[in-house]
Amino acid sequence: MDGQDQASYVALHRRGELARRAETAVAALAHCLVCAQACGPNRLAGELGVCRTGRYAVISGYGPHFGEEEPLTGRHGSGTIFFGHCNLTCLFCQNHDISCEGVGEEVKAADLADIMLDLQARGCHNVNLVSPSHVVPQILEALNLAAEGGLRIPLVYNTGGYDALPTLRWLDGVVDIYMPDLKFADARVAEELAGARNYPAAAKAAIKEMHRQVGDLVVNEEGIARRGLLLRHLVLPEGLAGTAELMEFVATELSRDTYVNLMDQYYPAHRAQRRPPLNRRITPAEYREAMQAAREAGLWRFA
Repeated sequence: MDGQDQASYVALHRRGELARRAETAVAALAHCLVCAQACGPNRLAGELGVCRTGRYAVISGYGPHFGEEEPLTGRHGSGTIFFGHCNLTCLFCQNHDISCEGVGEEVKAADLADIMLDLQARGCHNVNLVSPSHVVPQILEALNLAAEGGLRIPLVYNTGGYDALPTLRWLDGVVDIYMPDLKFADARVAEELAGARNYPAAAKAAIKEMHRQVGDLVVNEEGIARRGLLLRHLVLPEGLAGTAELMEFVATELSRDTYVNLMDQYYPAHRAQRRPPLNRRITPAEYREAMQAAREAGLWRFA
C-alpha cells in the first residue's frame, strides 16, 4: 500500500498528534461527556453511566464480516469489532444481547490494538468499529499502538449517530469512513424508543460534522470505500422514523451525493413486540414510500 492509500491516522501518528489526542480523551473519562448522553460519571474510578462501560472497552466479537454494505466488504470482508454496551437504549434493538446485556470481555489498549492488526493481517479492507460512541478514548488509545505496529487500513466509525461534537473533533483526521445511523426525526419518538430525547438535533449536528471531515463517499477502482460518509436509515412501521423529513435534511444540509442505505430489514426484536406498531415488520408499500421520499429529496446513491 503506497502513501496515498494509507489511512489518514498514519500521518497523525507520525507527528505524535494521535498519542496526544488519546491521552486527552482518556483523561476526559474522569467526568465522561464522551457521547451525547453527557451523563458525567468518573469512568476511570469505575463509575458507570448510561452506556454501562467503565475504564476499558468491552469486545463481544470481531472478524471479517460480509454482511455490511458492498463498498466496505469487497472481496475480503470488513474487519468488524463489535463493542459491548451502547449509549442508546432502543427497545427494538436487533443486537440487544450486546447492546443491553454487554455480552463480551473487557480488553485493554494493547489487546484492542492486536485485534486491529489481526484484522489487517487477515486481509480485511478496513477496521470497522461497531457501536463506538461510548469508547472513543479507548479506541484512540489502542489505535495509537496499532499504528505503531503498522496498521494502515481505513478506519470505519459505525455509529448509532448519538455522538458528541467535541468527541468527533478528536476523530478529525483519524476516521476515514463515517457510517452513522440517522434514526429519528421526532424528539419525543427518540426519547420513547431509544432513551435519547435530543437525538434528532444531536445526530444531525454530528452527521454534519462527520460530512465536513470526510465528504461524500469515495471508492477506489475496485469499488472499495476509501473515505467519506455512508449513511444508514432504518425504515420503521407507520413512518415512526420520520423518513421523509430526514431524507430532506440529508439532501439539503449534507449533499445530494450522499451514499444512503435505506434499510428494509426491520423486525420486532427485543421489547418491540409489546409496542404497536413496532410489533410487526414494515410492509412493501411502506418501504416504497420511504424510497420515493428519498428520491424526491434528490438523493440517488443507494446501497
